Amino acid sequence: MSDFTRFAIYYLPPEGGDLARFGAHWLGWDVDAACTIQQDPDLSALTETPRKYGFHATIKPPFRLKKGIDPTALADATRRFCAATPPIALAGLSVRCIGGFVALLPDGPTNQIDALAASCVETLDRFRARPAEAELAKRRAVGLTPEQDRNLHRWGYPHVMDEFRFHMTLSSRLVPTDRNHLTRIAKERLPALPQPFQIDELTLVGERKDGRFQTLHRYALSG
Repeated sequence: MSDFTRFAIYYLPPEGGDLARFGAHWLGWDVDAACTIQQDPDLSALTETPRKYGFHATIKPPFRLKKGIDPTALADATRRFCAATPPIALAGLSVRCIGGFVALLPDGPTNQIDALAASCVETLDRFRARPAEAELAKRRAVGLTPEQDRNLHRWGYPHVMDEFRFHMTLSSRLVPTDRNHLTRIAKERLPALPQPFQIDELTLVGERKDGRFQTLHRYALSG
């Protein structure tokens, strides 16, 4: 795992399932197989930004390891965290817009997934290297709220803790006409999803030298 520049904790849909296949073909990148997937040409330009990450929901955002830490220690800590954490359920997922892009968003209360994400961020924070000043400046340049800036300083990323919103990104940031068009297409192509929607495992992923992320280990939530 030393070949990876950053690591993150994702929720990924079950490998090989309908939702995972949909996401891989939608974005053009299979995060589990770590390979390019033939994509609808009409979607390519509209999904460029999320492509390299694969179809996922971020639980702990990408981070570099502290100097001297072996990636296997992170993997072991992630395994232990998941073994101590019970699975949860969302009422469902549906295609909606958030912050200028299209995503799968939870229906109903999100307090359980919010708490899980916060616990993951905090528990694994000891492995995270502090972001470089250039990275901090880049994130602040977009305009952060005071709470987001505090998160950036404390946790290395603005959209965690109370600012966390579970979402599975389906597009780049789009103008309203493209956003509405893509929302309609996504609703037409999205496979039927179970209700409730189970979150029963988390995945450690790594960022390759080409900037794309791939699955390293899946861990069942079994607490």
